[in-house]
Amino acid sequence: MLETQTNVNVSIGSVDLTKYETAAKEAVSDILSRAGKSGQFLNWIKVLGENQLRNLDAIFELANKAKAGKYTDLAILGIGGSRHTTESMVKMLNLDSRIHFYSSVDPESFRRFINTLDLSKTQFLVVSKSGGTMETTVAYESAKKVMQEFLEREDVSDRFIAMTDKSAEKSKLRQKVDAGELKLSGLVHDDVGGRFSIFDDATLFTLAYAGMSKDDVSALLNASLEAQKDYTVADINSNAALQLAAFNVNSRLNGKIKHFNEYFGDAFMGATLWEKQLKNESLKANISTDTNVGPGYLHYNAEADLDSANKDSFFTFIYVTPEDKVTTAVLTGVISAYSNQHPVSKIELKDLSVQSVARFIELKHFETLYTGYILRYLNNNIASKDVALPEVLQPNVEIYKKEVRKAMGN
Repeated sequence: MLETQTNVNVSIGSVDLTKYETAAKEAVSDILSRAGKSGQFLNWIKVLGENQLRNLDAIFELANKAKAGKYTDLAILGIGGSRHTTESMVKMLNLDSRIHFYSSVDPESFRRFINTLDLSKTQFLVVSKSGGTMETTVAYESAKKVMQEFLEREDVSDRFIAMTDKSAEKSKLRQKVDAGELKLSGLVHDDVGGRFSIFDDATLFTLAYAGMSKDDVSALLNASLEAQKDYTVADINSNAALQLAAFNVNSRLNGKIKHFNEYFGDAFMGATLWEKQLKNESLKANISTDTNVGPGYLHYNAEADLDSANKDSFFTFIYVTPEDKVTTAVLTGVISAYSNQHPVSKIELKDLSVQSVARFIELKHFETLYTGYILRYLNNNIASKDVALPEVLQPNVEIYKKEVRKAMGN
């Protein structure tokens, strides 16, 4: 089964799609009926992309102000979707050479991170919807102190940019922006879950800061919106996102509970972290998702993957169309060996152009959403229209956060 005549092609082997036609149609219909409505966390469908096209001039103006003609590097302080969305994009588009990411809390990690930066040429981007994310808050306060010492002045507001909620009532970081503690800011938009926020202000600002042209960012957003149209067609025979979901569901119903997404090529180093968050927060314990970058992972995973006792795994191979004999041989041989033992699907990108990357991102968005929805539908677990779909929520994350707050005495 292959989606043809696009720059992202999908193959799912011999899955019988007729078994999932009804569930697929219901998934598309229900999701589209919720898209754009408050509290559904689906504003990444159409709403965000169209908004960002209108907002591009402002985003580029913000990036130009931040660079001020002399800054070259951007250090991003954020965790989860506030980091992995942007990281996956800049790495795939080869714009990450002067973009740095930090998500930790311990002093040694922070010292090592700061030591990699040329502080005379670096601006800091602080990303948090609530403005109160503990890890990001700790990183910001630490970076602020470093910059105060480096610049020998109290006011370092010109070296920090905030991406947060527009409301000071909802965001402690917005309160700091309003108080002048950070000079520049953009938005983390409403009703867009972090792991689905790849086209939010933080990423587009970073692309502009890294030197991507406004025309190319516009092309990226337009390609994303075009892909969304294709991936919300209800016919499973023409919708590759539904086909991938059917492959995932079919594997799960046949006792496969571990899904390994095997990327080939260092350009995908950021995408692995993003997909792991995307899938595990959305699908929860229904399917356990892991990601790797090949061919390196083969030298520590293949022994277990191809062990005859491995009965609970299924695999998706993700790669750019190879240009040389060695890469072609490695992919052909590896996929053949895995296919002889496990369910295998393939995602082949023609290249890493903005059109291919945008389409790939939307493919993953909808694959994830449809996989969770179809699994629930087949178990007669239908979410009420009054609440958001389970696939866009992550209530269990609060369990560990509550214990951390307790340990902090707050």
